[in-house]
Amino acid sequence: MENSLAVDYQLQENIGVIRVNNPPVNAMSQAVRMGIKQAVVEAQSDNCQAILLLCEGRTFIAGADIKEFGKPALDPSLSDLLATIEQSRKLIIAAIHGTALGGGFELALTCHYRCAISSAKVGLPEVKLGLLPGAGGTQRASRLAGVEAALDLISNGNPISASKALTLNLIDTILEGDLAEASIAYAQKLVADFAPIKRVSDINIEKDSIPTGFLDDARARFEKRFRGQLALQNIVSCMEAAIELPFDEGLRKERQLFVECMQSDASAAMRHLFFAERSAAKVKALDRSICAREIHTVGIIGGGTMGGGIAMNFANAGIPVILIEVDDCGVNRALKIVERNYGITVSKGKLSEEQKDHCLSLISGTTKYEELGDVDLVIEAVYENLDLKKKIFGRLDEVCRPGTILATNTSYQDIDLIASATGRPEDVIGMHFFSPANVMKLLEVVRGSKTADDVISSAMGVAKIIKKIPVLSGNCYGFIGNRMLRSYVSETQSCLIEGAAPEQIDGVMENFGMAMGPLAVGDLAGLDIGYTARKALSQEKKGAPKTYCIADALVEMGRLGQKSGSGYYLYDPETRGRMNDPEVLTVMQQQAEKLGIIRKPISDEDVLNRLVFSLINEGAKLLEEGIAQRSSDIDVVYVFGYGFPKFRGGPMQYADTVGLKKVCHIIDEFYNQYETPNWECARLLKSLATKELNFSAYT
Repeated sequence: MENSLAVDYQLQENIGVIRVNNPPVNAMSQAVRMGIKQAVVEAQSDNCQAILLLCEGRTFIAGADIKEFGKPALDPSLSDLLATIEQSRKLIIAAIHGTALGGGFELALTCHYRCAISSAKVGLPEVKLGLLPGAGGTQRASRLAGVEAALDLISNGNPISASKALTLNLIDTILEGDLAEASIAYAQKLVADFAPIKRVSDINIEKDSIPTGFLDDARARFEKRFRGQLALQNIVSCMEAAIELPFDEGLRKERQLFVECMQSDASAAMRHLFFAERSAAKVKALDRSICAREIHTVGIIGGGTMGGGIAMNFANAGIPVILIEVDDCGVNRALKIVERNYGITVSKGKLSEEQKDHCLSLISGTTKYEELGDVDLVIEAVYENLDLKKKIFGRLDEVCRPGTILATNTSYQDIDLIASATGRPEDVIGMHFFSPANVMKLLEVVRGSKTADDVISSAMGVAKIIKKIPVLSGNCYGFIGNRMLRSYVSETQSCLIEGAAPEQIDGVMENFGMAMGPLAVGDLAGLDIGYTARKALSQEKKGAPKTYCIADALVEMGRLGQKSGSGYYLYDPETRGRMNDPEVLTVMQQQAEKLGIIRKPISDEDVLNRLVFSLINEGAKLLEEGIAQRSSDIDVVYVFGYGFPKFRGGPMQYADTVGLKKVCHIIDEFYNQYETPNWECARLLKSLATKELNFSAYT
C-alpha cells in the first residue's frame, strides 16, 4: 500500500518493508515523517512479523529538510515519529547505506536493530549549525556507545564509518552484497531467532562507568577552545541528563536545551552560513544554459608553497598537473615540497601511502612553457609583481591553445591589466587561493571586465571539483577579502599607536572568537612580507604613516616575527609560546611621538568595534560598488578565508545581529572622533539602517 509520494509500504513474505524515496538525499521532510509513521501504525495490525526501513537512491535519510528550516514545525514532529517507532510491538530494523545523519541517524538509533553496508557512514552533525541532536540523539547515543564516545561523536559532528559504528554498538551488524536482499534476510533471521525488541530507552548508564571529572573537564576544554559556543556546553548538559535522569526526563531536558540553542545568536549565525555557502556558488545573471569548459589537465606557473598547494588540490581530484619552474633546481624543489606536504597528510592518517603515490604520479614538473600547449587551465602563482605576471601571461598567450582558461592567483593585482598582456582577455580570470592552498577551503574567483561567462562558470565549477568554496568577486584592489583586510589591519595599527598594547588587541579579538589576534597572525606570517609589499606601493595606497610605521620599525630592527624569535612578541625558541616584550612598547611610544600622537587608554569595546566595524563598513562599500554579489558572500569569504568566528556568522551577519542603526551610530562617532576617510559611513549601510532593514534583506 502506498502511504505518500515519498514513502511506500509493502509486505515481502513475512517482512513489512518501508521504502523512503525523497531524492536527492531522502531528507526528513514532513511527507517522509508522515509516511513512515502511517506505515509503522499500519504494520502493527497486518501479517508482518518485523518491519524493515530502507531508503531508495544513494543514501539513507541524510538529515532534516533544509526547506523547512526556520519555519513552524509540521505534524508529525520527528519526536512524535520516533515515539511511534520505539513503542512498536513488532521489531523495526533500519538498513543503512550512504549516510545516516542528524535526524536520519536519530531515527535509526530509535529502531530496535540497525544494519548497514560497509561503505555507510553515520553521524550527528547538528553542532556545526550551533545545535544539538533534539530528538533523542544525545540520550540514545550515550546509552549505546557510552558517554565518552557519544560526547566525542556529537561534539565534533563528523560522521564515522560503519565499522567504527559497529565497535561503538551504534549498529548491530554489517551486511555484504545487495542491501535490500541482505537486510530482508537479516530481518527474517531475527524473526526466526525470536530476537527480542531492544528499546534503547530501557538501557541505564552506570554512573561509575564515567571517569571522575570527565564532564567537568569537557566543559573546561570546550570553553577554552570554543569560547561562547552554547551548543557544546549544552551537549555536555545532555550527557549529564543521560547519566542522572530517567530516559523520558532526559528527552525533555535535551529538547529544552535544543530550543535554547535554536534561539541563540550563534545558531542563527551558523545556519546563516550554511545557506550562505550554498548561495555563494551561484552567479547572478549568469545564463544557466551556458556550458562550462571541461577541465581535464592543469598547468601551474610557480612551484613554491602556494603553487605546490594548488597542484595538490587538482591531484587529489584526479586531475593531472604540470608545474612550471624557472630551472631544474626549482622543479626539484617544487616536487619535494609537494611530496613533503603529502607525507604530512599521511602521517595525520588522512591519506594512505597508496593514495599519496597516486596523487604524486599526477604531478610533473618542467621548465618548458611549451608543455602547456594542450592543458585546459593554467594558474599563475608567482610572487606579487605586476610586470612579471604580465610577462608570464604574454608567454601563455603564445603557447596555450585557444580556449585554455588563463587564471592568476594574485591577491590584489588588477585582473584587467594582467589580461591586457594577452590577445584573449575573455579567457583570463582570477582564482585566488588562500594559504596553505591544500588546506584552506575558500577560493575567490575574480571576474575581469572582459571575462567570458563560460570562463566564470568553469572556475566556479572547478572549485567544487577540488572541494573549495567559491565566491565570485568583481575586480578591485584586494578584491573582497584583502580589500577589507586593509581596513582591519589599518585600524589594528591605529589602535596600537594610539594607546592599545599588542596583548590587549589580540586578547580582545581572541575573546571575540578569532583563533588568533591580528598581531599574532602578523608574527606568524612574518612582518617582512607586509614590509616588502608596502615598499612597492604608492604613498596613496600605503595609507597614513600611523597605519604601518610601528610594523616597519620592528622589521628594521630585525624583528620579523616567529621566524626571528621576535616581532610584536618574544617567542620561546622551543615551544614558540609568545611573551610580551617591553621593547615593543618603547617602539610604539617613539613612533607616536614622531607623529605627534598622545597615547591614551582605549577600551576593549572600542578596540573590538574599531576592528570589526571597519570590516562591516568596507563590506557595505563593496556591496554598493557591485564587487560582492551579496552580503552573505562577504561572510563566506571572511569565515572560510580569514578565520572570522563561525558562530558570529561573518562580519555582515554580525552587523545584522548588533543592529544596523547601532552600527551606523558608532561608525559616525568614530568619523567625528578621527575624521579619517575609512570611517565615512557607507551609503548603503546608512540607507538600510534608515529603512530599518538589514544586510540579509539586500540581494
